[in-house]
Amino acid sequence: MILTAPPAETAFVPRPPATAGEAPWLAALRRRAFARFEATGFPTAHDEEWRFTGLQPITSTAWTPVAGRTVIGPLPDCVRRLSVSEAGSEIEAALGSLVALEKNAFTALNASFFQDAVVLEIAKGAVVREPLAVTFAAPEGTAVAQYPRLLVLARERSQASLVQTFTGAGAGWSLTDAVTEISLSDGAVLEHTLVQRESEEARHVHAVGTRVGRGAVYTSHNLALGASLARTDLDVVLDAEGAECALYGLFVGRGSQHLDTHTTIDHAKPRGTSRELYKGILDGSARGVFHGKILVRPDAQKTDAIQTNKNLLLSRDALVNSTPALEILADDVKCKHGSTTGQLDAAALFYLQSRGIGAAEARALLTWAFAADVVERIPVPSVRQDVERELGRRLSGPGEAAA
Repeated sequence: MILTAPPAETAFVPRPPATAGEAPWLAALRRRAFARFEATGFPTAHDEEWRFTGLQPITSTAWTPVAGRTVIGPLPDCVRRLSVSEAGSEIEAALGSLVALEKNAFTALNASFFQDAVVLEIAKGAVVREPLAVTFAAPEGTAVAQYPRLLVLARERSQASLVQTFTGAGAGWSLTDAVTEISLSDGAVLEHTLVQRESEEARHVHAVGTRVGRGAVYTSHNLALGASLARTDLDVVLDAEGAECALYGLFVGRGSQHLDTHTTIDHAKPRGTSRELYKGILDGSARGVFHGKILVRPDAQKTDAIQTNKNLLLSRDALVNSTPALEILADDVKCKHGSTTGQLDAAALFYLQSRGIGAAEARALLTWAFAADVVERIPVPSVRQDVERELGRRLSGPGEAAA
């Protein structure tokens, strides 16, 4: 079943942003973004990138903007937190340059209404030993919306690990409309672990834009576990020769959750390398969407790109729409992609049960084995253990997964 398009008239009609007292450049950014939203409105099922994800759970609610709670872990001396309200021309130029206001209605709304964005600058040549942690907690209450924004500037030859978490266990409906922008200068290395575990009543939309410089390496670990409706757009531009990225992702849905992930890897320059592995596990009547695009531009000769998507359906009512795509405009490249969707192997289940393992435990073991090669790549042990525990709770028995 595909969620239907929202009606022409919606309950979610945002007011123009208040810009009094703001820096002129920021006020102008907000006005431009809101004008874009008013001109385009929300996407519908007629928009190709949204045809499997209806937005009625968002557009049918009159959301009230509120301040969410942001927690930032201790920062070493080599990492500075900058304030947008006090930013100079460099932040002015960077903010909005990696996730365009024009991308969709939600990026325009975020630019219109975000409060003081989190801006982190990792110093040139710095090696950050402990993970940088940024947590955005969904606001408590009914029909409340937050617009968190994160900008990370990783300077030349820096090395760091970033853990970005979205949480929220409140009983009320909430909307998170988030934007994350990451810039890797030449030779920088960044491991980005993104965990979305909001309440299963929440709505969540997140756009991530990353630019990778010469010889720089960006690795993404994207885990989607929460929200009733969640959409993540992850766009990576390999913007200089020898840039590399690896995207690993896992979405796990149960009940009536709808989890949508769109990725784009843009090979803009020669000798870029990308690897992508995304997996989905769906139970109950959950829905999953994966759209992964690899774009190789005419100048990006010697590109090496591999994309794989695998999905596991644990019930007859679960459904996934998977559409991997290649657009190759150069002729000296190595590119391939593949997608599979299936159920647990009946022979493997029979084998485990014939060795005295109960049906529910056998099912959980095989499902865990399916997820393990994504989860075990998470570089931060505490995050990996939290995800393992969450998966263990969900996979502990057939009734749990469909709850």
